[in-house]
Amino acid sequence: MFTVPHELHVLALDNARLFYDLLFTASAQTLLEIAADPKHLGAQIGVISILHTWGQNLLLHPHIHCAIPAGGLSLDHCRWIRPRCPFFLPVKILSRVFRGKFLAGLKRLYRSKKLSCAGPAAALADSAQFSKLIRRLHRHDWVVYAKPAFGGPLQVLRYLGRYTHRVAISNHRLLAFEQERVSFRWKDYAHGGKQGQMTLVASEFLRRFFLHVLPKGFVRIRHFGFLANRLRVSRLALCRQLLNSTSPGCAETGICQIPSESSTLWHCPRCGAAMIVTQRFTAAELSTCAYFDSS
Repeated sequence: MFTVPHELHVLALDNARLFYDLLFTASAQTLLEIAADPKHLGAQIGVISILHTWGQNLLLHPHIHCAIPAGGLSLDHCRWIRPRCPFFLPVKILSRVFRGKFLAGLKRLYRSKKLSCAGPAAALADSAQFSKLIRRLHRHDWVVYAKPAFGGPLQVLRYLGRYTHRVAISNHRLLAFEQERVSFRWKDYAHGGKQGQMTLVASEFLRRFFLHVLPKGFVRIRHFGFLANRLRVSRLALCRQLLNSTSPGCAETGICQIPSESSTLWHCPRCGAAMIVTQRFTAAELSTCAYFDSS
């Protein structure tokens, strides 16, 4: 998850399309660039990016959720590379690169006079104040959060189902509407996720809710790397082929060679010997097994 400092939120109010496009671009370029570096992964990865603009209290909190397959294609597209880092890629490096790319993009927009600095952002119309803000933000670490890989395809589907088409607040969090006041449940993540109840006057509740109405036609789910629309069909077919294969390299024709036993992609975590696949299960078969086990 990629998050920008709260000092920049005022720029998102009047520049939603530009600001959120930059958030998508900077986060995706960061992931693709660091993943392609042989020091970290040395692979082309795929990314599903999902824009959220809200926090639990409905105030503006722009951030990007990214779902990434646990690995990527080697740069010669001959093998599948698994991550060496527990959280796929080093978070501190992602944070610094993302900060640099986002602020560089913001400065380009400002210099080309595409950014509107009005209302709460009026002070930034002064170039000296804008430069001062940029310098201050460069001195602080930005938040990039990573979670371990999912347990399987069903967990991935549940995650994406929760995050792809969610609105700013779901019905089950709404508690009451009485005397022009709206009450709802929320989690205070700044204090360990403590759960509480918040009550707002109806006008303030609506103001916060409409902060998250995106510009007309804006696409809030985007795909990058080998999951990009123009590459997805061919690249996913290649990924499946390589994941089902144990090939270490490619022939001159670009077709993977038959591997030796020692070069298999799967090794026993205890003894290091080559793993032998004896049976494969579909997602439906796994869910059936889980159902019978739980009963």
